[in-house]
Amino acid sequence: MALMINADCTMCDACVDPCPNEAITAGEPYRIDPMKCTECVGAEDEPQCRAVCPSACIVPNPDWEETQEDLQAKYDRIHG
Repeated sequence: MALMINADCTMCDACVDPCPNEAITAGEPYRIDPMKCTECVGAEDEPQCRAVCPSACIVPNPDWEETQEDLQAKYDRIHG
Protein backbone atom coordinates (compact mmCIF):
# COMPACT_ATOMS: atom_id res chain seq x y z
CA MET A 1 0.00 0.00 0.00
CA ALA A 2 1.39 3.39 -0.88
CA LEU A 3 1.60 6.00 1.83
CA MET A 4 0.10 9.48 1.96
CA ILE A 5 0.62 12.64 3.99
CA ASN A 6 -2.38 13.87 5.94
CA ALA A 7 -3.35 17.31 7.24
CA ASP A 8 -1.20 16.94 10.38
CA CYS A 9 1.90 17.68 8.26
CA THR A 10 4.01 20.52 9.66
CA MET A 11 5.88 20.95 6.34
CA CYS A 12 9.21 20.40 8.06
CA ASP A 13 10.73 18.83 4.90
CA ALA A 14 12.30 15.93 6.84
CA CYS A 15 10.64 13.26 4.67
CA VAL A 16 11.79 14.40 1.24
CA ASP A 17 15.49 13.43 1.17
CA PRO A 18 15.23 9.98 2.81
CA CYS A 19 12.81 8.68 0.15
CA PRO A 20 14.74 6.24 -2.08
CA ASN A 21 12.18 6.60 -4.88
CA GLU A 22 11.91 10.40 -4.90
CA ALA A 23 8.18 9.94 -4.38
CA ILE A 24 7.67 12.91 -2.05
CA THR A 25 7.10 16.39 -3.41
CA ALA A 26 7.50 19.37 -1.12
CA GLY A 27 4.79 21.97 -1.19
CA GLU A 28 1.47 22.82 0.32
CA PRO A 29 0.42 20.16 0.90
CA TYR A 30 3.32 17.75 0.70
CA ARG A 31 2.44 14.83 -1.54
CA ILE A 32 3.55 11.22 -1.95
CA ASP A 33 3.21 9.92 -5.51
CA PRO A 34 1.51 6.51 -5.14
CA MET A 35 3.03 5.40 -8.45
CA LYS A 36 6.50 5.77 -6.90
CA CYS A 37 5.88 4.89 -3.24
CA THR A 38 6.94 1.37 -2.31
CA GLU A 39 6.95 1.94 1.48
CA CYS A 40 10.73 1.50 0.98
CA VAL A 41 10.27 -2.18 0.08
CA GLY A 42 13.38 -3.08 -1.89
CA ALA A 43 15.51 -0.39 -0.24
CA GLU A 44 14.96 -0.36 3.53
CA ASP A 45 13.31 -2.36 6.31
CA GLU A 46 10.78 0.38 7.08
CA PRO A 47 9.40 3.48 5.35
CA GLN A 48 12.08 6.10 5.80
CA CYS A 49 9.66 9.00 5.59
CA ARG A 50 7.73 7.65 8.58
CA ALA A 51 10.95 7.05 10.51
CA VAL A 52 11.91 10.74 10.32
CA CYS A 53 8.46 12.36 10.49
CA PRO A 54 8.05 14.32 13.73
CA SER A 55 4.28 14.68 13.42
CA ALA A 56 3.26 11.11 12.50
CA CYS A 57 1.31 12.44 9.52
CA ILE A 58 2.35 9.71 7.06
CA VAL A 59 -0.34 7.06 6.86
CA PRO A 60 -1.41 4.25 4.52
CA ASN A 61 -3.21 5.44 1.40
CA PRO A 62 -6.52 3.53 1.37
CA ASP A 63 -6.83 3.98 -2.40
CA TRP A 64 -3.58 2.06 -3.11
CA GLU A 65 -3.72 -1.40 -1.59
CA GLU A 66 -0.71 -3.43 -2.68
CA THR A 67 0.99 -6.60 -1.52
CA GLN A 68 4.66 -6.84 -0.58
CA GLU A 69 5.21 -8.48 -3.97
CA ASP A 70 3.47 -5.58 -5.74
CA LEU A 71 5.64 -3.08 -3.86
CA GLN A 72 8.83 -5.01 -4.71
CA ALA A 73 7.85 -5.18 -8.38
CA LYS A 74 7.20 -1.43 -8.40
CA TYR A 75 10.61 -0.81 -6.80
CA ASP A 76 12.27 -3.03 -9.38
CA ARG A 77 10.57 -1.12 -12.23
CA ILE A 78 11.65 2.23 -10.79
CA HIS A 79 15.25 1.18 -10.21
CA GLY A 80 15.63 -1.38 -13.01
